[in-house]
Amino acid sequence: MLLAFDTSSAAVTVALADPVSGEILASSTTVDALRHGELLAPAIASALETAGATPRELTRIAVGVGPGPFTGLRVGLVTARTMADVLGIEVAGVCSLDLLARQSELTLPVAVATDARRKEVYWALYDGPAANGSRRRLEGPAVDRPADVAHVLSGLPVIGRGAVLYGDVLGVADVDVAEYPSAEVLATGVVTGTLDVVGPEPLYLRRPDVTLSGGPKSVLPK
Repeated sequence: MLLAFDTSSAAVTVALADPVSGEILASSTTVDALRHGELLAPAIASALETAGATPRELTRIAVGVGPGPFTGLRVGLVTARTMADVLGIEVAGVCSLDLLARQSELTLPVAVATDARRKEVYWALYDGPAANGSRRRLEGPAVDRPADVAHVLSGLPVIGRGAVLYGDVLGVADVDVAEYPSAEVLATGVVTGTLDVVGPEPLYLRRPDVTLSGGPKSVLPK
């Protein structure tokens, strides 16, 4: 079985899927920006219990790699890599903005904007969906103040929490309903090959007003 989860946003989302068909066997999503560390492990345990499975039956883990705020993102990536190491299985990383783009049912190009905090958004642009539902990322991911990227997103349907928070500033044509990445979409996308898979490393973006003197900090213990 494939276990999928994403903690790159205010939501902790978990899903368990059949590794061949992608059928979702169990899933949950809880929105609480301050309790990722408390919520993730019980959510994984609950998904396994619902499916009548044990951790030893997992064959692969899929995890959202961000971009996202450091603390929440770290919880998901450390959990994924630790579990995979103990169980001796593979971890597939996926850009969390790609998940949101894949969640849209619109047949048009779309933009994704999530909450980067500090009055900024993580954003990316995507082509219209292919026959299998996949979307090609055209630009991004990047992090900017909403006003600084409004000219890029203006006129496009926008998915994500950032569009809800800053829709008036971004001047978006429409706000799609999905605010947070879905572990169900992550699971089925990895099983069916309709999401691009990367290594389980954090996707950090340098903020436009920050100068890094010592390089980016690692999300994982060495």
